[in-house]
Amino acid sequence: MKILITGGAGFLGARLARTLLKTRPVTRLVLADLFPPPADLLNDARVEARTGALLEQCAALSHERFDGVFHLASAVSAECEADFELGLKSNLDTTRALLDALRAAGNAPRFVFASSVAVYGSDAALPLPAVVRDDTLPTPQSSYGIHKFIIEQLVADYTRKGYIDGRSARLMTVSVRPGKPNGAASSFLSGIIREPLAGLAAACPVSADAEVAVSSPARTIDGLITVFEASRDAFGGRTALNLPALTVRVQDMLDALEALGGRAARARVRFEPDANIARIVGGWPARFEAGRSIRLGLQADADFRSIVQQYVTDHPESITTRRQA
Repeated sequence: MKILITGGAGFLGARLARTLLKTRPVTRLVLADLFPPPADLLNDARVEARTGALLEQCAALSHERFDGVFHLASAVSAECEADFELGLKSNLDTTRALLDALRAAGNAPRFVFASSVAVYGSDAALPLPAVVRDDTLPTPQSSYGIHKFIIEQLVADYTRKGYIDGRSARLMTVSVRPGKPNGAASSFLSGIIREPLAGLAAACPVSADAEVAVSSPARTIDGLITVFEASRDAFGGRTALNLPALTVRVQDMLDALEALGGRAARARVRFEPDANIARIVGGWPARFEAGRSIRLGLQADADFRSIVQQYVTDHPESITTRRQA
């Protein structure tokens, strides 16, 4: 099985690559990104890294056939708000070029698009309901959310025409992400855990009562692979589905941080209100009923403490603060 992962050198892309190589019959794995993937992936003979802008790689992809594609590459929320042209080029132009390359290749590969719950928002004509369900109408309120929704429709139409076998999965905010902060408005939802556990200060731009929908890295990867492997009938049409979400308050996240990292870790988090970040994050839904995902066998994380424990277990080299017995 030959697979392409766009954004394959990033955190989620690299984790997805490792999982596929370990658990699935992958013979060739192409990782396309702006920078090379981690060394452990490069050292696997089945892995090929293609470095550079994805838009510039698409012409060559039209002469190559893949059994499956995971499209994770994207400019993130705050980047799209700050630079309108960057968002259009990185998200819409690049995805259209990728879809056309796959169409030209002619073998209709299975295609998973990593969409986002940023497709939802509260519109003056259609307020956001208290609980988002599978049939809730997307009304994105950011450039990033609009890009994701447009791409969902492109994936659906290319699937309808038989050019790909596409399925879009709307991801929750993934926490806890390792590494450094990125340009996403939700970046702090990892930073307020990751940095204090590493002995560093972290800023929280929203209130302790703010509710968010999150998913651990492991559950997110499981969701993407399950969507990829689902039959057309089991996926249930061409409309994007919402992956399961754990609803937590920032307060709950800090409680979990203290439980595993101690009071010293929690004390490193300071509240520094940022109206722009609060507006973006506050416009995202926090409560979901993901019936379609549940029918595929997917479940949300049990609690946020288990998510923090997953991070501690997966990245012991990044932990300098632990709760004293």
